[in-house]
Amino acid sequence: MSSTEVLIFGAGAVGAFYGSRIAQAGANVSCVCRSNYSAVKSNGFKVNSPQYGSYEWTPTRTFANPDEAQKSNVKWDYIVVSTKALPDVSDDSKQLEGLVSEDTSIVLIQNGLGVEQPYMKRFPHAAILSAVTVVSAAQPKHGIIDHNRWTRINVGPFSPDHVSAQASGTATARTETFVELLNKGGVKDASAYSHAKLQMVRWHKIAINASMNPSSVLSGGSANSAMALDDELYIHLKGVMDEVLETAPKVLKTPLPSAFATSEALLKSTRKNTSGSKPSMWLDWEAGKRMEIEVILGNPIRLAREAGFEMPRLQSLYALLKMAQANRERSKRASKL
Repeated sequence: MSSTEVLIFGAGAVGAFYGSRIAQAGANVSCVCRSNYSAVKSNGFKVNSPQYGSYEWTPTRTFANPDEAQKSNVKWDYIVVSTKALPDVSDDSKQLEGLVSEDTSIVLIQNGLGVEQPYMKRFPHAAILSAVTVVSAAQPKHGIIDHNRWTRINVGPFSPDHVSAQASGTATARTETFVELLNKGGVKDASAYSHAKLQMVRWHKIAINASMNPSSVLSGGSANSAMALDDELYIHLKGVMDEVLETAPKVLKTPLPSAFATSEALLKSTRKNTSGSKPSMWLDWEAGKRMEIEVILGNPIRLAREAGFEMPRLQSLYALLKMAQANRERSKRASKL
């Protein structure tokens, strides 16, 4: 693995954590940093983890922007995109132009549905790998990564029906190699899935994100467990989850695996986690940032409509949150005049 070149695009908590583990497998792992560039360039990362201990990791190369990465003339085997997916703000696939060769695999560790399409459209000859993770990681200070106990990640080739058998086979092989890197780096709960199963996992995670995230924002910043413990909110959350879990098989034209957790099981687990954790959408709202509304709410609604189905609970959350964000953006612009 020593000759494998990996570029982490968006080295926040999740990207930096997985990059540090891939580096443990012997790969050369470089980073494109944003706000944390100066700290990482000077001191690298320090990772604190009850599972892996405390250790320091210095990326092979640290770049302030994609142009610097392009000028390095490195031929990247994998580019791992771990930024927030905000298609209503910008098409981040454009930032990878000049970095992707025909031998480069793009790994998308992002929330939501439909995140793969912009990359497939812009880079039709590249292998696109889709990844869903449940990882507890935060960056309380630039360059400091606090990792908790969750490190599950599933990776699969993005190979819709129109992709050739050869391209699909290549993406599958590169998926297996990437998962091998994670496993060798100590991430035991990393699995290679098929295209179909990975998309099922994405829909299943939407049941969690589309219920918890907007509900926290609309209820003024409620924690996950507090919402699950409230009688009325429990009914609401379960209704949203069930709507997603019932719609997904209709869109995917195949049942979800019986091993996938039901809405009751998901909420039971949420009730037990009394750490006070709040969804990422609320943290973005609280910080005045744009939220991942489109990939978590808008895209599932559109995919369902294309298949002839409506998702009224999701649509209500989407409409309210989209208007709330638009109103806030208008207020920001007005205050600058």
